[in-house]
Amino acid sequence: MNKPRVRAALSAALTLAPAPGGFTVAQHAAAVGRLTGMAGYTIRQSAYDLRKLRGKNLAVKPGNSRRYQIPPDAARTIAALLVLRDQVIAPIIAGVRSPRMGRKPAHWTAVDRDYETLRIGMQTLFGHLGITTRASLAPAA
Repeated sequence: MNKPRVRAALSAALTLAPAPGGFTVAQHAAAVGRLTGMAGYTIRQSAYDLRKLRGKNLAVKPGNSRRYQIPPDAARTIAALLVLRDQVIAPIIAGVRSPRMGRKPAHWTAVDRDYETLRIGMQTLFGHLGITTRASLAPAA
């Protein structure tokens, strides 16, 4: 999930999941190209990525068909992985490093409070693990 190509392959598979007859490797490669603008993404890379998804039970290839299908449970798993990485984990990690300077907002939403609690918890976790951020490495004034 940390590599852009894998995330692109997952997103393309998720967009093609509703296709009633499934989708081909060429359709998957075209969808990755459309979604990411990766002009060099080939059918061979797409086939490799789909084999990896099959190995993780996120895609199935029924019978002797050349088409792939994404089962409903796998589609939910893929969507959850993509949303968690893009909407939850990435903002938390981005916010851990930056110290909060200035005034706090006058009105906090529930989401703001949750992110702030997670940010502080991540700083505590990093302290327990011995991981320091650049802000904590700076000499005290």
